[in-house]
Amino acid sequence: MKAIIFGAPGSGKGTYASRLQAKLNINVIVMGDIFREILKQNTDLGRKVKGYVEKGMLVPDDIVVQTLKNRLAELPADRGFIMDGYPRTLEQAKILETITPIDVILLLDVPDWIIIERSSTRRICKNCGTIFNIRFLKPKVEGICDKCGGELYQRSDDTPEVIKKRLQVYKDQTMPILEHFKQKNIPIITFRATSLETPPDTVVEQMMSELKKAKLI
Repeated sequence: MKAIIFGAPGSGKGTYASRLQAKLNINVIVMGDIFREILKQNTDLGRKVKGYVEKGMLVPDDIVVQTLKNRLAELPADRGFIMDGYPRTLEQAKILETITPIDVILLLDVPDWIIIERSSTRRICKNCGTIFNIRFLKPKVEGICDKCGGELYQRSDDTPEVIKKRLQVYKDQTMPILEHFKQKNIPIITFRATSLETPPDTVVEQMMSELKKAKLI
């Protein structure tokens, strides 16, 4: 199965994708994580990406496309993937079609107020990248990752001001790609959030059920 988990920044894509990865033994391509690794590198590319990320802007398509191609080339040919963080524009969606087929879109429909609350209280392990939330997905020990004992941190772009900018970019540039995929007859399965307190595993079970109904797993 080749899937895109689709939704606004902070809608929970990373949380749900990581759980689906464990259940389905499938690769997850997290463009945000790939670029954060690039940000750590003291290279021309790292400095260019840093300038865009710190302003809450999208990284230019030519950089994203080459990065994605490199990542796909590393994956085993007999395993599918869940793509997280790409495509974000209509042009990227069209380019993606020339790179790989897509079987399904998992769409997270989450209100802005939930996203702002979730993102501003999100914490990530510096070591293994596991995502926690100090409001409703707390680690057992404050500031420490349950999985590996690594230190938890808040991303510099997880502030209300930057989040609001990302949401506006999403609405202006990204939503039109849903219509594009509809026209291509790619199935879109929608999951609507109405509460901050819904456990992630509940949503994942809904995703698994819908994927089985669609005969995708």
